[in-house]
Amino acid sequence: MPERENELLANRQNKLTRLREKGIDPYPPRFQRSSDNAAAIAAFEAAETEQPSEPRPEETPADPPRHSLAGRITALRVMGKATFLDLRDGSGTVQAMLRANQLGEGYDLIKDLDLGDFLGVTGPMLRTRTGQVSINTETVAVLAKNTRPLPEKWHGLRDMETRYRQRYLDLIADPEIMTTFFQRSKVISEIRRFLDDRGFLEVDTPILVPVAGGAHARPFQTHHNALNQELYLRIATELYLKRLIVGGFDKVYELGRVFRNEGIDQDHNPEFTLLEAYQAYGDYTEMMELTETMISSIAMRVRGTMQIPHGEAVIDFTPPWPRLQLKKELYRHSGIDLDAYLEDQAGLKQLAKKAAQLGVKTGASKETAISRGRLIEKLVSTFIEPNLIQPTFLLDYPEVMSPLAKAKPDQPGYVERFEAFAAGMEIANAYTELNDPAIQRARFEEQEQIRQLYRDEEVDRLDEDFLTALEYGMPPTGGLGMGIDRLVMLLTSRQSIRDVLLFPQLRSKTRASDKPQETAE
Repeated sequence: MPERENELLANRQNKLTRLREKGIDPYPPRFQRSSDNAAAIAAFEAAETEQPSEPRPEETPADPPRHSLAGRITALRVMGKATFLDLRDGSGTVQAMLRANQLGEGYDLIKDLDLGDFLGVTGPMLRTRTGQVSINTETVAVLAKNTRPLPEKWHGLRDMETRYRQRYLDLIADPEIMTTFFQRSKVISEIRRFLDDRGFLEVDTPILVPVAGGAHARPFQTHHNALNQELYLRIATELYLKRLIVGGFDKVYELGRVFRNEGIDQDHNPEFTLLEAYQAYGDYTEMMELTETMISSIAMRVRGTMQIPHGEAVIDFTPPWPRLQLKKELYRHSGIDLDAYLEDQAGLKQLAKKAAQLGVKTGASKETAISRGRLIEKLVSTFIEPNLIQPTFLLDYPEVMSPLAKAKPDQPGYVERFEAFAAGMEIANAYTELNDPAIQRARFEEQEQIRQLYRDEEVDRLDEDFLTALEYGMPPTGGLGMGIDRLVMLLTSRQSIRDVLLFPQLRSKTRASDKPQETAE
């Protein structure tokens, strides 16, 4: 530890000791605030506008109301027998004026205060000669002594690793960071309001599951001792929510964490918040309307506009969003006609060769050591996604990529599925849900075969209990999955998923030499 830091720590410990020697508890159990700082300032300003500048002769001026306010000291200015402190709580900052002739011996407490201490003050509000609303402190109480020096850069920490690993320091150093997380909370509240108003029921489904299904992702695995059973952290909520549609609910949704044991980058975190919603008697066209209406209305309620800056672009969420067909867009941007390549090993080899000629890295040592579905995903992410800056629906995916989606009647080999993109990244995925149990079983079995052939790939898992549920009958259904963290990135103009997660996943300091795995997406 640097010598200077050691000195600062020792100095703060000495002040802590002196407080205790004076009989002051530096960590009292409670302090009763009359309001938060912003409310106290607002009440004072409102009273100023209501009162006449000069009292009428028959009136006796009333004593100003007392306030009890608290917060962290973010600035401390000693001016002889007067000291001015900035106290910041979750609502904002108020200036506290401490004067020796008013506090008496209590004014000596100033010597043992530091930036970062939590302080409680009581007194009337006033406006100083410089025009600043302040609290004229009559009593003062230490609420929590800070024994570590705060970051020097009050405009924000520069070291990104420290910002994410010690988010509390990031919030202390730059209170504007809080705005992002207030907005995140509001986005989630608005999603619930929107869906509740449309008759959806919020439900909870298991986090620990015997089969990690509903997505192409590697799960986290654990062992339940009492059951002597291997369990997984869920990678999606789809299969359980569709069980509820089978059971008779018409509209259900869940907002919750899902967990995927995959790489980390600016768009991916191993745990993230996912919205999944299912509507009986609906299809993917209704899910498109739901998606664009919900996101555009949330943008208005959270940001007051549907045109939101993001990097060098301004994203316009105004509906309707463009609807583009996947195979047409792939041909337009790469010249690849998917229908020209047979769905067999020969066709796969030819498609892989064409992709390699176009510079697509498959991540495989052999041209055919990747499945057709995975290869098409790479083609889409290479040639189509970077061009989808404005909100866009990409429609009608190959069946091999979408084992849970219903086939398009007029396009063999394709399914009724869309993904929504904005700023070049996926934000939502939806299907007309497959509800034929025999076809669903065949699709699952195909996925298991793919897993045997391509062991490095993640595929949908065969879930016997879900297949049994389908055999009882599921009505035509539209389903939607939406990544909330990415949506918040867009709505708050943030470039990294770590900026919208209070505590993003980081490698342990004890294994700093380990390099995090890059995501395959």
